[in-house]
Amino acid sequence: MSALVEKIKAEIAVQGAIPFAHFMDLALYCPEYGFYERESVTVGRSGDFYTSVSVGSLFGELLAFQFAEWLEKTPGDQLQIVEAGAHDGKLALDVLKWLKKFRPELFARLNYCILDPSARRRAWQQKTLAEFDDSVRWLQCGSLNPKFSVRGVIFANELLDAMPVHRLGWDSKKREWFEWGVGMAAEGFIWAKMPKSIGATKLDSLPSELLEVLPEGFTTEISPAAEAWWVSAARSLKAGKLLTLDYGTHNEAGLSPNHPHGTVRAYSRHKFCPDILANAGEQDITANVDFKVIQQCGEAEGVRTEAFISQSQFLTDIASRMMASGNQSLVESPKKSRELQTLIHPEHLGRAFRVLVQSS
Repeated sequence: MSALVEKIKAEIAVQGAIPFAHFMDLALYCPEYGFYERESVTVGRSGDFYTSVSVGSLFGELLAFQFAEWLEKTPGDQLQIVEAGAHDGKLALDVLKWLKKFRPELFARLNYCILDPSARRRAWQQKTLAEFDDSVRWLQCGSLNPKFSVRGVIFANELLDAMPVHRLGWDSKKREWFEWGVGMAAEGFIWAKMPKSIGATKLDSLPSELLEVLPEGFTTEISPAAEAWWVSAARSLKAGKLLTLDYGTHNEAGLSPNHPHGTVRAYSRHKFCPDILANAGEQDITANVDFKVIQQCGEAEGVRTEAFISQSQFLTDIASRMMASGNQSLVESPKKSRELQTLIHPEHLGRAFRVLVQSS
């Protein structure tokens, strides 16, 4: 039995069932033992998960081109790119290399900031980004303090889907929402119904005619952590763009007849794991982002929504402008062409991932 499983069991033994959000937080981020704290976790086709970054350097280069366009229109002598959830620093490396090579004057005015509360992950990033040590600053936190003023770009790639979510189920007899917690049995962790551990949510204002048709036990997710992160980022952005690339929905309160049990799922080495509660700390746990709520969080803080589109459309538009500017590597390099196809093809990463852009 792992040290993390022992830790979670000890908490349940003392206080009873714990909210799934707390379980997910421990499983992914517990210092030393969480999934994203494991040095053995690798990204790529042969690793634990496959991302746009692991396709190759093109993803970061396309983002760098787009960032440069935005930054050149942003007022201020000193500009920032703030990345949250940088994992091993590979995306930051690809962005910085392109900017230094193709936009040296802009690069000289730029500070690249990485938000990460984990000392272990910061060490990985510092090793990856050693050649850019003078250009990168680390903030030892997961979200921005509103006092931290940003002129430039704040972005997150596949971060919000990995933030802890509360799983809420519908009790059709009592006509109220309950929370799915995590309890303990002889065979391991089990799902347990418990009263909601969070206050008012978007679900409390759903129209009665919608609630009438929800089946018993219908389950969805709420992510106060993702909402709070977006709010803090929007408050910090004084001029520039706020961007996230992730997968999710834009439905009414995130409700979908295609997901009556919610969207939380677990993976290990690209394989779907049917038991979300098994092997805590050894498998990835994720949930669809509710983009409608995230968009509304930003707009409530005064930022304007500029785009909500597929990753395919977003990257295709950038690639077209890049080639029009004279950069022909996308058509001259077979490797780059293959990377682009993987990033934008609907059967790969192009359709599943969505892009939300807001501005201040």
